[in-house]
Amino acid sequence: MKRNIVGFHLDEEGDWVAELDCYHGQHVRHAPPFIMRPWVTTEEGRQDKIGEALECVRCDALEFPEDLVPYKKTAEFTEITIPKGFQKDHSTKEGTWGVIKVLQGTLMYTVNYPTVVEHEIIAGQQGIIPPCLLHSVRAQGPVVFFVEFYSK
Repeated sequence: MKRNIVGFHLDEEGDWVAELDCYHGQHVRHAPPFIMRPWVTTEEGRQDKIGEALECVRCDALEFPEDLVPYKKTAEFTEITIPKGFQKDHSTKEGTWGVIKVLQGTLMYTVNYPTVVEHEIIAGQQGIIPPCLLHSVRAQGPVVFFVEFYSK
């Protein structure tokens, strides 16, 4: 999933890490002859890359970033009260992560990137929703769940 670079920092070993708008970091090493990124070696080169997109494999893997804090929680929904908008493709806004928490039953969570993939979430499990990712949910019989939203 493409994510925009919003900044850079050095890791513990002195390697540059691109800070992405999804709150993940990605190493951007210049290690010839295997990886050619001479731009990363200068402040000007790094600044020129702000706003450019990188593929975030951690978002693709539905990996929740560290240091996010919850700021909002939906009501609890059942198979009868799931909002219609949740049952068709929709997404969270930029910078907002969602966590689907299933309390009872089973919920099907469909992710529509890069291909359609269904995840079965059973009671006690959760589903991770990266920012701007098209997704939908549907009940698999009786279910109780809510969604909690996170950001920095």
